[in-house]
Amino acid sequence: MSEMSVVVSRRFSAPVSRVFEAWLDPDTLAKFMLPGPDMSVPMATTDPVVGGAFEIVMQAGEQQMPHRGIYREINRYSRLVFTWEGPFSEPDSLVTLEFWDVEGDTELTLTHVKFPSEESRSNHEGGWTRIIECLNQVVS
Repeated sequence: MSEMSVVVSRRFSAPVSRVFEAWLDPDTLAKFMLPGPDMSVPMATTDPVVGGAFEIVMQAGEQQMPHRGIYREINRYSRLVFTWEGPFSEPDSLVTLEFWDVEGDTELTLTHVKFPSEESRSNHEGGWTRIIECLNQVVS
């Protein structure tokens, strides 16, 4: 089992509350959880409480890729931690989002740990980078 990680950081021209809440709202998740071009999210659900679950179904063409997880930590507006299970991830891999208010903007660092291979880690890095870019378009 590998403890390889992905770290993606970005500054948003949006208040930390807007960036944070985007990760908990299913309608907003559907707008930015797009790790590749020509993808969509036909279904997203959340139960944004510690121990609550979420599900995001990403779609590329006819292929659907369900992703699920459990919220482990929700500290508004500073930290969000959840498990991440999908077709290309290890069971119980963990995503940690850390948020900082920087003069009215938001600095976000996403850290995802536990991958089955270097290829999976690299693919997730590309996917999370694109998701963060899409998030910027949604919240700015």
